[in-house]
Amino acid sequence: MIPQNPAERMVYKTMVWTWPFYAVGALYVVGPVLAWLLGGLAALVLYLGPAVRLDLRATGPVPGLVWLWIAGMCMMLVALWVGHLDWGLGLKQTIKSSIGWAKGWALLALFPLAGAVLPIRRAILIRGQCVIGAWTLALAPLLLAAPYLGLPERIFTSPLKAIGGPGPEYFSVFLFTFDPASWTPRWQFYAPWSPFAALLGVVMVLFALEEKDRKWMLAGLGAGLLMILASKSRMGLVGLVACTITPRLMPLILRGWAWQATAALTASLAVLGTALAALVQDAISTFKSARADSTRVRETLQRIASERWQNEAVWFGHGTVHPGSHAVEYMPIGSHHTWYGLLFVKGLVGFAALLVPLALHTLVVMVDAARHPRGRLPMGILMTLVLLSFGENIEIEAYMLWPGMVLLGVHLREMMRENIVS
Repeated sequence: MIPQNPAERMVYKTMVWTWPFYAVGALYVVGPVLAWLLGGLAALVLYLGPAVRLDLRATGPVPGLVWLWIAGMCMMLVALWVGHLDWGLGLKQTIKSSIGWAKGWALLALFPLAGAVLPIRRAILIRGQCVIGAWTLALAPLLLAAPYLGLPERIFTSPLKAIGGPGPEYFSVFLFTFDPASWTPRWQFYAPWSPFAALLGVVMVLFALEEKDRKWMLAGLGAGLLMILASKSRMGLVGLVACTITPRLMPLILRGWAWQATAALTASLAVLGTALAALVQDAISTFKSARADSTRVRETLQRIASERWQNEAVWFGHGTVHPGSHAVEYMPIGSHHTWYGLLFVKGLVGFAALLVPLALHTLVVMVDAARHPRGRLPMGILMTLVLLSFGENIEIEAYMLWPGMVLLGVHLREMMRENIVS
């Protein structure tokens, strides 16, 4: 798998060097830098047209959904500025938050733009994820043995934290962490914390399932499953099942017998519905009680964010997260949930700026997944993003999710090319 142009080399080398970048605490810097380099290159290629070298020429016009993502993320910036003006946060805080937008929300538009315009092959992204998986499996014995060998949790925090970011954990190198609720070890691999590592594991499994080389596929699958299980994240287990199986069931929508089976199953709910509802309720209770403290903190954060949004800043939000009290273990109000966070920080305008492109893009890939196998991977990635949005803040984790977002652009390019040919 050899990159065939500078864009592919940038993407592939960055993926291959994920663990070395993590070892020096540089991942939070690398992601946004790559996004703006690829986005700038895509804009340059579109502007110069035939004057660009042959292996870098634009593969077609910018798809409509990419324009929608660009418009949505620009609206995020407008909401940020208005929120800062409404609350008198000052020029210094506005500049700082705008830089944060450039390192977070902007990436959700830049990476799909790069994937849609630049000649980056899907196979390069798939192989790159499997190479990260091979690195992970090679380092796994040290990471898994670390707590039992008496090694420290945190090795060091990189001086790159001076650049600024959500917190020092984004620039720190961990071998493992102890769960404060049970005091047992959890692993976060190259992510800033364990639940996020689990969702990265889900993404790795999704990519690995599309790999044609069996050796690399097994490396990706093994590493992805290890990340999900070792992180001890409930959300990761849900994602492993839902995000891998659902896209592969989508073709059944077009089969008549599947609709007949669904009708029969629906009719049977008249008899079994009560028992099934009780089982579902028990499963939800078990799911929440598995990490009761975490569930309590998240629910409290969401309730406070919702109440303050409705009472204080409906349209453009508060402009920034606010410090939390002891009741939420000092977690910032507006964190740990993308949608409640958007309402609190950017109001209804910011909420709609993400909801509209995400919902329409999900609908498009669902339709394509029902018709064509190429839609399975992008649908799984979007399902993972949606799942992640209910437990994390997508924007501050976009720097790690970028291979999936580039692939979303590649998929839109593939669909557009098919429409042009037909």
